[in-house]
Amino acid sequence: MTVSERKLNEAIDTLKESGVRITPQRHAVLEFLLNSVIHPTADDIYKALEGKFPNMSVATVYNNLRVLREIGLVRELTYGDASSRFDCNTSDHYHIICNSCGKIVDFHYPPLNEVESLAEQVTGFEISYHRMELYGKCETCQKVETQKH
Repeated sequence: MTVSERKLNEAIDTLKESGVRITPQRHAVLEFLLNSVIHPTADDIYKALEGKFPNMSVATVYNNLRVLREIGLVRELTYGDASSRFDCNTSDHYHIICNSCGKIVDFHYPPLNEVESLAEQVTGFEISYHRMELYGKCETCQKVETQKH
């Protein structure tokens, strides 16, 4: 069994334990996300699956993403633009975002738990989570820029 098959089976078990029905569309959305490294938008997912599910709507994709997010299988990423991106990697990690093309890449770094602890001590807040984003220009966009000059 491959890693992605194991992850899919674990996710399906989580759906079953949560009492969520596993429709063919929900299964396909989940499988697409688990195999994706691009942090797709709902529209990206819809376009990728519309050939397999011609009667599926964008609303169906959004509804499935909402369910998957609510039970903790998917993380919704918002970066101030019009469309959310979705990530099946729910472990603690950070993201690097290209200022030119919008590409998002996972960046693994030890969690900044001590920053949360210090923030709680200094402000009296009870910290629920934090998010770190790094911005720059991806290799592809750097090459395109170099070719222009």
